[in-house]
Amino acid sequence: MKCGFVTIIGRPNVGKSTLLNQILGQKIVIATDKAQTTRKRIKGILTNEQGQIIFIDTPGIHRPLNKLGEFLIDEAKIAIPDADVIIFLVDGSESAGKGDKWIVQNLLETKIPIIIVMNKVDKVKKPEKVEENLLSYKTLFNQNLPVIRISAKTGRNIDTLLKNLYKKLPEGEIMYPEDVVTEETMRDVAQEIIREKILINTSDEIPHAVAVKIENYFEQEDIDKIYATIYCETKSQKGILIGKGGSLLKKIGTEARQDLEKITEKKVFLGLEVKVEKDWRKKDNILKDFGYKEEK
Repeated sequence: MKCGFVTIIGRPNVGKSTLLNQILGQKIVIATDKAQTTRKRIKGILTNEQGQIIFIDTPGIHRPLNKLGEFLIDEAKIAIPDADVIIFLVDGSESAGKGDKWIVQNLLETKIPIIIVMNKVDKVKKPEKVEENLLSYKTLFNQNLPVIRISAKTGRNIDTLLKNLYKKLPEGEIMYPEDVVTEETMRDVAQEIIREKILINTSDEIPHAVAVKIENYFEQEDIDKIYATIYCETKSQKGILIGKGGSLLKKIGTEARQDLEKITEKKVFLGLEVKVEKDWRKKDNILKDFGYKEEK
């Protein structure tokens, strides 16, 4: 029986959350085409006849522009030392860039086994281009690392990836009950689902300027009642989030509620309001209040 930790590292939008959801066969982390969709480390737990893999999904790595950005980098750094294997997930449809080089030089100079996983290779028509991109990632390292080509969206080669991960994991008894797929609470899930709907329904700076805080979560037998506050940084952003006659806020709430009802398998009441907290991404005390604080 194999059991161990696998940390997923990569630039924004390479498909880390999509990969984890595909592996687990269900949605436990939100995934959109916006940078900073993932803001915290999230555990996803796969258990089968071979053993148990505890995956750690991390925020996309990019140069931090504020204290929130610094927190995102720290979340990735913290997840590395305890890993048994690291997945360096890259966008196989393009060659390695400065961001990939920065990750390797600043985070991946480690003795922990690393697998380069090339996602989105199905988007490339010419095989020679895939090989060219592959070489650009391999040359970032001073060692010859294994490479697996996948499609996180379709599930292509996920079985091959899992076989390779199990080979590198230590022997050991499983750490979590077989039916557990995440440590996230329903408060955490609700917060992220609401933020996902904001990301999907807004553009420009709005997604990055928004935080969601669950004020109250009341679980009852036939209905869950959730009250949440959406925080933004300016009055104009608040106006956009609410929309004409409250139309956008209603749309966000409806879409989030529908997703939450599927997860909880019962009725959900979702109450949303929008507040302004100027420059919250630059303030330590506010970041802590919103849950964006490094664990010591």
